[in-house]
Amino acid sequence: MSAKTWMISLAVLALAGCGQTEPVEPVDDGGNEAPASNVADLVIWGGSIYTAVDDQPMVQAVAVRGNRIAFVGDDAAAQAWIGEETRLVDLNGGAMYPGFTDSHIHVYNVGQRERTLNLDDVTSVAQLVSRVEAAIAETPAGETLAGRGWIETHWPEGRFPTRQDLDPVSPDNPVILRRADGHALIANSAALDAVGITRDSVAPSGGEILFDEAGEPTGLLVDTAMGAMSSLVEAPSPEVVRETYAEGAERLVSLGWTGAHDMSVPWSIVPIIEDLAISGELPLRSYLSVGPEGYAPLAAGGHRDVASGRVITRAVKLYMDGALGSRGAALLEPYADRPETSGLAIAEADETIGLFTDALRQGIQMNVHAIGDRGNRYLLDWVEEARAQVPEEEWALADPRWRDEHSQIVDPADIPRFAELGVIASFQPSHAIGDLHFAPDRLGDDRLVGAYAWQSLLDAGAHLTGGSDAPVEQGDPRIEFYAAVARADLSGFQGENWHAEEALSREDALKLFTAWPAYASFREDDLGTIAVGMRADFTVFSADIMTIPEAEILTVEPWMTVVDGEVVYENADAFHRGE
Repeated sequence: MSAKTWMISLAVLALAGCGQTEPVEPVDDGGNEAPASNVADLVIWGGSIYTAVDDQPMVQAVAVRGNRIAFVGDDAAAQAWIGEETRLVDLNGGAMYPGFTDSHIHVYNVGQRERTLNLDDVTSVAQLVSRVEAAIAETPAGETLAGRGWIETHWPEGRFPTRQDLDPVSPDNPVILRRADGHALIANSAALDAVGITRDSVAPSGGEILFDEAGEPTGLLVDTAMGAMSSLVEAPSPEVVRETYAEGAERLVSLGWTGAHDMSVPWSIVPIIEDLAISGELPLRSYLSVGPEGYAPLAAGGHRDVASGRVITRAVKLYMDGALGSRGAALLEPYADRPETSGLAIAEADETIGLFTDALRQGIQMNVHAIGDRGNRYLLDWVEEARAQVPEEEWALADPRWRDEHSQIVDPADIPRFAELGVIASFQPSHAIGDLHFAPDRLGDDRLVGAYAWQSLLDAGAHLTGGSDAPVEQGDPRIEFYAAVARADLSGFQGENWHAEEALSREDALKLFTAWPAYASFREDDLGTIAVGMRADFTVFSADIMTIPEAEILTVEPWMTVVDGEVVYENADAFHRGE
């Protein structure tokens, strides 16, 4: 603690300080006991504090009572909020921001990544095979080995893995390894045989089975074709789901995330997540977007809100197409590096438009995966058609705030339509700094105009919100913020024709993970900024990511994560303790 603490005795004089905020009434929200006087539970000062509020972007001190912000202003005025039980946090060189929220993530899968064969760091087909061989040695005979995280774009072999790679080290155990993006998997022969995939198999609509020159399946299954493998993986028990989700949430708050917009959540596990929150075991604020099977029960029962907003369910996630890396993203023209295909369209027009029209009347937010320029065109066209079919007086919400999840490859002609149709562009900056190594080959240079076009969308008036899509990516707020402002990979490489002008300013990047996710989840009056009356959600890093050199953003340490006024994570070395 700094020498500033001697000023506590001067508290009675503090209200004369400039920048003071009027005292607020005691807050009793979500089970917090309302204090009887102007005494804060927590006062934070001693470093850069960014508010994401345009007319007061920085303050010196913040005071918290219960789960709300009671004061923002200068150090002198903050003294009035200090009592004997107040915890004082001197940032001591660190910096604080509104709580960072990941607007597109899969919390359960983040936890699952820690419990299955993690292939994130595999650098070749040979290493992949070696990892499988080692894991099989620990796997009971006949049991399926599942893993995730491989991505072949940097591998020296320059190709996807095949079943022939896996069969020698696992002739009997089925092996199923998902690509990092979750839109393709490689299976060995034992797995293919177990589900009956042969040279005569036909992929379902929206999927693809890859075959070799001899007409035999290679083991690579794309998008809906992967569904055949689900029978080989035992469904987790409710206890395992609960433990895995909690583990994912703990991982995220340790990185500095205070909130997550959790995508494609199975309806069956919503009560498990809610129970975690009700029992006080969920450190993360979760905004759930359920899978298509959850549409009917959500429409029938209405929005769900438990534990004073710790878990809210009011959205449904759909898919328009696949992913660019596995060539499942639906393109308007064929892939430059595989001209026999233009990707996979997963959604059907009549069914999707019908769902959209009902969602307008029911007040359900629709969050729709769209990566290719054809996938994005279809989404915008179908939103426009649904809006035309339902008179505005029949809309449950004047501002439905539907979202285009990923918004990766957009025809420039479609960029203004996001604002015109009120569609939020929800994107993940890390996709751009990973995809830059293969997207030019997939698309060709001409289609890089409109690819990951963040600034163009913003300039055209679109609302933006940012996330990570973990476990597709690492799920690290430092990487996402860096990618948004640097638009270069982690080594600083950007490449030709990667349109550096599409990077965001640091001020906008901050809002991308704070104020704008709050808007994208209908909570801008409650979250996303540091202002009196707002929820006390904060992210504290060891240095000021708004001013340090871009490369150093990746090296800051998460020091403290605060949700609803509660410290849910604190680094043992935070605030230079022990130095």
